[in-house]
Amino acid sequence: MALSQERKDEIIKKFARHEGDTGSVEVQVAVLTADINDLNDHMKANKHDYSSQRGLMKKIGHRRNLLRYLKDNDVERYRNLIQELGLRR
Repeated sequence: MALSQERKDEIIKKFARHEGDTGSVEVQVAVLTADINDLNDHMKANKHDYSSQRGLMKKIGHRRNLLRYLKDNDVERYRNLIQELGLRR
């Protein structure tokens, strides 16, 4: 269900702003997006898994808040991130 450490490391390496960066907004949003995509696939197969549905909604809300923060503080980074992740905003 959760992301494998190898996949998470690939995402972190791709979106990190500097060496060892795991906490920047870009990295957090990219990891959350991968989690959300996996949970969406899970929910398509398991429609009545309400605890996973709640977790999905919490992750979507967290990502939304991080994207709002990034948009308010650095619009150019925000635009690059949503384009790279393929988010509709």
